[in-house]
Amino acid sequence: MSCFLTNSSLGKKVVMSVSGAFLVLFILFHMSMNITAIISPEGYNMICEFLGANWYALAGTLVLALGVLVHIIYALILTINNYKARGNQRYAVTAKEPGVSWASKNMLVLGFIVVVGMGLHLYNFWAKMQLVELLGQHTNALGLSPKDGASLIQATFSCWGYVVVYLLWFVALWFHLTHGVWSMFQSMGWANNTWYPRLKCLANIVATVIFLGFAVVVLCYALGFVTVAA
Repeated sequence: MSCFLTNSSLGKKVVMSVSGAFLVLFILFHMSMNITAIISPEGYNMICEFLGANWYALAGTLVLALGVLVHIIYALILTINNYKARGNQRYAVTAKEPGVSWASKNMLVLGFIVVVGMGLHLYNFWAKMQLVELLGQHTNALGLSPKDGASLIQATFSCWGYVVVYLLWFVALWFHLTHGVWSMFQSMGWANNTWYPRLKCLANIVATVIFLGFAVVVLCYALGFVTVAA
């Protein structure tokens, strides 16, 4: 079984699909949690306090990091293999549609942008929340409690530079998901003529929901529609 997952092209695509599905589910969960910051900043802070540096949150962080690492490694392996086998055609597909051609040909670039954005996000939030708690500190570099996630969101997106960068990151994530979600099912052999339009529609819906869910939080705080009491 391990040889199949590491040596065969199909096995590598299965790993990519499973790790990708796991990451999409996490993104949906993270997006849902962030929306709470619009509805109730106090409720969002309660979630932040509940997660914090507890053992289950740390275990979840490690599993997530492993999932990201596996997805990146296998993406690079498949890309190299595809370059060797088919030149610039990076992902073999059984059904083609003009609307996804750009995203499908630039998945590695889009993935790189997503990873860089994730690094910035970890710097802006994880390093000022969970890491601060792990270090036994009571305030972060902004003088905020690591449990006060709502104030951290407000402080971060009071800078319009961050607003623009995050929105561009979300756009790259949207493109990555519109192809990635569909390709995940295609790799498992589901993208026939009947299911292709359905899966493509599902991919667009998932990507758009995620984009709007994250973007609305950024814009609501940046435009002052949501404010946190000092």
